[in-house]
Amino acid sequence: MNGPVPVEVLRQHLIDPEICIRCNTCEETCPVDAITHDENNYVVRADACNGCMACISPCPTGAIDNWRDVLRAEAYPIEDQFTWDELPVQDDALAGQGVIGESAEAVGKGSGNGSGNSGSHGSSSHGAAGTDAAGPVIGGSDLVRGSIVPPWSAAKPYVNLYTHKAPVQAIVVGNYRVTDASTQSDIHHIVLDFGKHPFPVLEGQSIGIIPPGTTADGRPHHARQYSVASPRDGERPGYNNLALTVKRVTSDHQGHAVGGVCSNYLCDLKKGDVVNVMGPFGSTFLMPNHADSHLLMICTGTGAAPMRAMTEYRRRRRLKGATGKLMLFFGARTQGELPYFGPLLNLPKDFIDTNLAFSRTPGQPKRYVQDAMRERAADVAALLRHEHTYIYVCGLKGMEDGVLQALQSIAGEAGLDWPALWQRLKTEGRLHLETY
Repeated sequence: MNGPVPVEVLRQHLIDPEICIRCNTCEETCPVDAITHDENNYVVRADACNGCMACISPCPTGAIDNWRDVLRAEAYPIEDQFTWDELPVQDDALAGQGVIGESAEAVGKGSGNGSGNSGSHGSSSHGAAGTDAAGPVIGGSDLVRGSIVPPWSAAKPYVNLYTHKAPVQAIVVGNYRVTDASTQSDIHHIVLDFGKHPFPVLEGQSIGIIPPGTTADGRPHHARQYSVASPRDGERPGYNNLALTVKRVTSDHQGHAVGGVCSNYLCDLKKGDVVNVMGPFGSTFLMPNHADSHLLMICTGTGAAPMRAMTEYRRRRRLKGATGKLMLFFGARTQGELPYFGPLLNLPKDFIDTNLAFSRTPGQPKRYVQDAMRERAADVAALLRHEHTYIYVCGLKGMEDGVLQALQSIAGEAGLDWPALWQRLKTEGRLHLETY
């Protein structure tokens, strides 16, 4: 006599649309291309996700760490997930019965791309001007290319104090253009004051800005993520404020004219305007607190924001015993498009070793941050040898491969075992990548 047909319950992986800030980290990290997105939501394909958890730690908000037990035959399709404004309620009758995912082999057979890596973080498929056209492929198939843990001495971060449903309001107390007025690159330094509302941030963290208005289909705009450009004690020391570095977006990656909803909103803010803020976010891209730690900072454009925060905090701590070295490689198209150019040059040479690279200077060959790094190979190698060196990379996605290839070649020329060093840097929270 035949027994009852077993009911298979799946613990389905879902992304919370209320918390997600659409930073794309999860999609880039997923090794089996189970995560995708449309103009509304980031979603997980139930038939492809194998529950490997690779996307959990890199997510800055925790939106990725959500699960619902469902009948496998009734798993939420991505078409439904694209329409969600909030997660569905858990069916109490199924709670606790789900099994996470399938084997990697089963997923590979089912999805046709189980071993693919086109969505892995920093894959060479991203490509862009500024990466080396030749040279060894540097970890293109490596799942996680940077640290997923903070430095051992980093201060404890606060995250998700304010959400999309319950944001905090900040008042604009300053909005200044920090690129030359003659250039098309319109980058602003914006200072927000939180008054009596607690909003503790650390160098390397980010916040979410909720632009007013709605999308074409009437939905409220999602928050956009921006790195904090000021140290933990505020843009103005002793005040409950912070600064952002924001570039006005006027075209997409294909060069088509398009106005960035949030960037234009921020760049047009006036003193006294009120802004809705989420966050803070981020628990790994943090600076070390021990005084003898060295910082090797590599950035382009608005990727300077966290580097400015770290540099200013270290500058303020300089008279209190901070002895670690600071070395900065900063790239832009031209000198006029490099934010904070004037203030940067005023920093003491014995405090920070600054190296600038411009890729579109008239009459000059293109020069990128990785080129400047190779020119200073001996000094970079000395930092790579030191166990208290922490590396931070922030900027456009296209720079990531070039920077890692430069580190590889510099390490090799110095007689260092780069694969072993790279693994150690990641494990010890000493190599942090934040590219977009």
